[in-house]
Amino acid sequence: MGQFGDGDSTEEKKKEARERFESIQLGTRCLVTVPGQPPKKGTLMYKGPTSFKPGFWIGVKYDEPLGKHDGSVEGKRYFECGQKYGAFVKPESVAFGDYPQDNLMDEM
Repeated sequence: MGQFGDGDSTEEKKKEARERFESIQLGTRCLVTVPGQPPKKGTLMYKGPTSFKPGFWIGVKYDEPLGKHDGSVEGKRYFECGQKYGAFVKPESVAFGDYPQDNLMDEM
């Protein structure tokens, strides 16, 4: 491989993502941005490996029912939330910060 080859860049990126999330506390507000979908605000509920897919995953409870489940997948509970409020996403799709929950009553 040449001087500018990618080497293990995918593994390095995965390691960096895991290290970045180790310091983030559960309950932190976040914004999930997945290509082809609108951004979704939510709360970090889980971080780590899962039994349904390999790798490091972020469990999010969305502010609106835009998810896929209630915090459990294939019979295993990872976190608690209402039906359709939960989702698992890859770390690179999540940004943490001051993302206040939208007050839907203000929009009416």
